[in-house]
Amino acid sequence: MPGMPLLPDHAQAQFFRQLQLQLRDRWQAIEHSEEGDCDILVIPSLSLDQQELHKIKGVYHYEERLLFSLIRLRHPRTRLIYVTSQPIHPSVIEYYLQLLPGIPFSHARERLVLLCTYDASPKPLTQKILERPRLLARLQGAIRRDRAYMTCFNSTNLERELSVKLGVPLLAVDPDLLYWGTKSGSREIFKEAEIPFPDGSDLVWSSEDLAAAAADLWERQSHLKRIVVKLNEGFSGGGNALLDLRPLENMAPGSASTRERTQAIADRLPKLSFQCETDWENYSRQIPELGAIVEAFVEGNEKRSPSVQGRITPHAEVEILSTHDQILGGPDGQVFLGCSFPADDAYRLQLQEYGMRVGEVLARKGALERYGLDFIAVHQPENVQQPWDLQAIEINLRKGGTTHPFMTLKLLTYGVYDEKTGLFFSQQGKPKYYIATDNLYSKQYHGLLPRDLMDIIAQHHLHFNSTTETGTVFHLIGCLSEFGKLGVTSIGNSPEEAQEIYDRVIDALDKETQCGDEG
Repeated sequence: MPGMPLLPDHAQAQFFRQLQLQLRDRWQAIEHSEEGDCDILVIPSLSLDQQELHKIKGVYHYEERLLFSLIRLRHPRTRLIYVTSQPIHPSVIEYYLQLLPGIPFSHARERLVLLCTYDASPKPLTQKILERPRLLARLQGAIRRDRAYMTCFNSTNLERELSVKLGVPLLAVDPDLLYWGTKSGSREIFKEAEIPFPDGSDLVWSSEDLAAAAADLWERQSHLKRIVVKLNEGFSGGGNALLDLRPLENMAPGSASTRERTQAIADRLPKLSFQCETDWENYSRQIPELGAIVEAFVEGNEKRSPSVQGRITPHAEVEILSTHDQILGGPDGQVFLGCSFPADDAYRLQLQEYGMRVGEVLARKGALERYGLDFIAVHQPENVQQPWDLQAIEINLRKGGTTHPFMTLKLLTYGVYDEKTGLFFSQQGKPKYYIATDNLYSKQYHGLLPRDLMDIIAQHHLHFNSTTETGTVFHLIGCLSEFGKLGVTSIGNSPEEAQEIYDRVIDALDKETQCGDEG
């Protein structure tokens, strides 16, 4: 089937929106049909700033993050086409297909099409696909366009172009709306949704304006000890840096002029505490490209980082999907490492309310599919009515680190999320809990092949048990050998059981790799 003709930008955008309207008619088959008679094209491209991506170890293996989508092959008429930059090890594919309850492996495998660009260059996968006309033709031949949709990690102009060329609707936000997922755009949404968020600045495009914005913020909030500097399109906390004001005490409001304070901050910027491997020379070079903001750092003796995830359906309905307490790391606790589900019951329903407000604002602006909303929660025990103060930090208009663990749980158990309690219940009515991470790392794990991991899973009974609906599901398996890094989602019937299962995974991996070193 010939591809779509090349369209000017405005015509492409219009045709893209017409394609997305088809999702309304297909939504029943996509989400609510047991047979699932549809074709799903999975494009797990990380179409993000490549300089920022380079800071993540093993990032090119993150295309495996969406392999939870293979669990959708549990529906006997669903077909799935998964494209990657490099081939995925057969053991990894077998691992996911063996998770499917009640579906013969061979039946599921026949409905799975794996395609690859064989290109490890540091470019987004979607760009690689667009550069290969023959691969595009294979995709067109593999898809039933009248019942297909495309899903991705994040949506950009590249994904829109691919959607248009294939004539397949993209179940993701229109790239024209991506501003609302930036740091500055998030703050505008928070204001419109009337939810609390830290004081901060508008978007700036130079180091000089950044220093001036920080000085203005300090004047408004004279009690500040630290200020967060954020690249406007940073992700997972990697674009954040911390400006410590305590060494500049003599420049505090009331002690120095605005000009002196601004210059002192400008001199201090090269000493920012960065949350990933970079320096001021490289960081400052990105400010004119991406833009940046400054924001008050939320202090507190006891702090947490909860989040709420929702989605906007093709019918513009807003649904809350989950809440999590995030596990953060890095030099100043700004980098996403993992999460636990659900969020603490002390604030999970408040998270849902704020998440619904934000979703309704996004829906009015035309957004579609998933969004995540990150918070800082500070314990204030003196406030009996509201013991936790929630401050919204940012919106993510893409699949994130909390997407794949929750979708893995949902697809494996056929369960439902209950907004009244903020809990997830299996079909048997049992509440389910999990701990998940993308960053289970040890230098001892280097050299473990996918087949080695399968041996360890079998020997230590770590596999997900479809009868008890507990156990661990592994991901990012391709990272293991080269980087000693692995992703896991450990599911239990209580928070304590989920933690115990997670700890068993670490103990087993440590034991097996220590034995390997001794031998």
